[in-house]
Amino acid sequence: MPLVCDSIPPLPMTPPDADDKSDVAADKAALSTALQVIAAERDALTYLGQLYEANQAAQDAFTRAVNTISKTISRGGKLIVSGVGKSGKIGEKVVATMNSFGLRSAFLHPTEALHGDLGMVAENDAILVLTYSGRTSELLSLISHLPSALPLIAITSHTSPSTCPLFSSRPSALSILLPAPIPISEYDVFGLPAPTISTTIALALGDSLALAIARRLHTSPADVFHAYHPGGAIGANSTPQGLRRMADMATLVDTVAVAQVRSPTNTSLTCLDILLTAAFSRSDWVRLSSNSIIAPRQIQKLGLDPGNLDRAAHLLDEGVVVEKTDWISIPATSTVAEAREWILEMRKGERGRTFLKRGTVLGIVDAERVVSGVVEIEDVIEEEEFGP
Repeated sequence: MPLVCDSIPPLPMTPPDADDKSDVAADKAALSTALQVIAAERDALTYLGQLYEANQAAQDAFTRAVNTISKTISRGGKLIVSGVGKSGKIGEKVVATMNSFGLRSAFLHPTEALHGDLGMVAENDAILVLTYSGRTSELLSLISHLPSALPLIAITSHTSPSTCPLFSSRPSALSILLPAPIPISEYDVFGLPAPTISTTIALALGDSLALAIARRLHTSPADVFHAYHPGGAIGANSTPQGLRRMADMATLVDTVAVAQVRSPTNTSLTCLDILLTAAFSRSDWVRLSSNSIIAPRQIQKLGLDPGNLDRAAHLLDEGVVVEKTDWISIPATSTVAEAREWILEMRKGERGRTFLKRGTVLGIVDAERVVSGVVEIEDVIEEEEFGP
């Protein structure tokens, strides 16, 4: 009986010459497909832009999402992003973009979440899910196990939260739907339902959120991005000055917690209230009012003496609380080296040593001449440079 391999004719050593005419036709078909995809995704992006330009509900939802995530990040929480399949891949890219702007984010796979990864979700986090259908079973299962007190933001084809199953068991006040519909289905365009147009729209909205939040929380998002991206061509094109500007060091004034009376038996603010506020604050700074602030080093000193705990805040030693009128203005675009050089030059004179001393608060002034951030002078010059 002959072997099977004996009945198979030998293959040629080299493939046969291709038909030039069929190659040309195949190339034209490939290019036609590319143009079809580009046109469909371009039209969908245009449609999305028109929706957010004209639809008040979409505009309100987007601003709510930006405000919610910004507050979450400012208070020390993080953005948890989740999705399945191609939407999950877009979610991972959104996380990468957020983190490159210093906006703490993490990707949570819905299946892995139910096998232990739910432990990454904290009580001060916010949730962003991506699903075109709005009814992905894995996400619905995940959401049922998330604390109802966490804000839930969804990028989906639905245009109203009332029609989206994701929000059926969530408080409406904490539910934000970012509509991401497409003008024509992928099946109608390509003859198959492969996620292409819909994922492009989801990515555009994710990028929009990241940039809007970065501009909300950072005086100079570009400098922050370069600081977190030292590698590759982007890092190679970054100037050393761009990596260390005063804006990078600043704590945003709007993110500083305001001290409040915490004990039901007290009617006035005490040092203990200040220390507790600092302990739960992301920045370590504490405001007593819109015009007065206590820097981290001063707060640390308060905590060293147990006798200070019941002391009234208005009886604190001079220099502990710094009024806004005493903040020394520094442009946000100044490099740290430039600010340091200016401070040391000014301190050569007696007047400069008077207002540029230990405990001085530097007010970081943005392009509109508004003090948007604060820095301790001790973070700019060394202790020995203060002199005796």
